[in-house]
Amino acid sequence: QVNLDQVDVTYSYKSDDMYVFMDGEYNQYELSADDIESVLPYIVDGMTDECKAVFFQGKVISVDLPTTIVRQIDYAEGSARGDTSGKVMKRARLSNGTELKVADFCEVGNWIEIDTRTGDYKSRAKAPA
Repeated sequence: QVNLDQVDVTYSYKSDDMYVFMDGEYNQYELSADDIESVLPYIVDGMTDECKAVFFQGKVISVDLPTTIVRQIDYAEGSARGDTSGKVMKRARLSNGTELKVADFCEVGNWIEIDTRTGDYKSRAKAPA
């Protein structure tokens, strides 16, 4: 049985090719893009999401994000006129370049909830505090 430990961390910054996360005691953990490939689409400067650093044999090997995160739309395609059902989807982009499909009524500047397990748009959201 593999024993994996977890520590709460937040994203701090990117240094060269390494992503730096910090725990509550100011310990820093550096991970490469390969280490965090599954969560990389959701890493943005200034994010405050409480993440989990995953350790194996005392070394951090990956980071898990919360199941739902809130991000801001940086670009969105035009809308179909009059559709407010939320069933028609269009392409949008986050500030870090990640593209996804959002409800047709979403616009640039809107905050949205994203399911990090699937990468799917969930709903519009309020800006994080």
